Amino acid sequence: MNLKEKVEDMNNMILSGQTMEAFEKYYHKEVSMQENNAPPTVGKDANREREIKSMGMIEELHGAEVKGVAVGDDLSMVEWEMDVTYKGAPRAKMAQVAVQRWADGQIINERFYYSSM
Repeated sequence: MNLKEKVEDMNNMILSGQTMEAFEKYYHKEVSMQENNAPPTVGKDANREREIKSMGMIEELHGAEVKGVAVGDDLSMVEWEMDVTYKGAPRAKMAQVAVQRWADGQIINERFYYSSM
C-alpha cells in the first residue's frame, strides 16, 4: 500500500468511527503529536491517552468531512471540517489541517492547525 492509499484508508476508518483502530494501525510507537502551538505529546502510549480523553469530551459529532488531501515524500496533509458539540459547550463548526510526517510506514509526527469557523 503506498502512502496515498494509507492516508485514504486511515481517513475512511476515522469517518466510519474507527478512530482508535486507525490510531493503532497508522501511528508509530514514537509518534509526536501537537495541537496548534501547544507543546507536543510524545510517544504512542501518551498520545493514545490524549486521544481517548479528547474523544471523551465530545457530546455529539454531527458530521465530519475530508475537504482535501495532499501527499508527498513521507508527508501528508489532510484538511478536515467537523461539526461537533463538546460537553458543556455550544455546537461548533471546526476547520483543521493535520500535517503528518511518516517513517517506517507510520505517522511519526503530526501537527494539527485549526480554528473555529
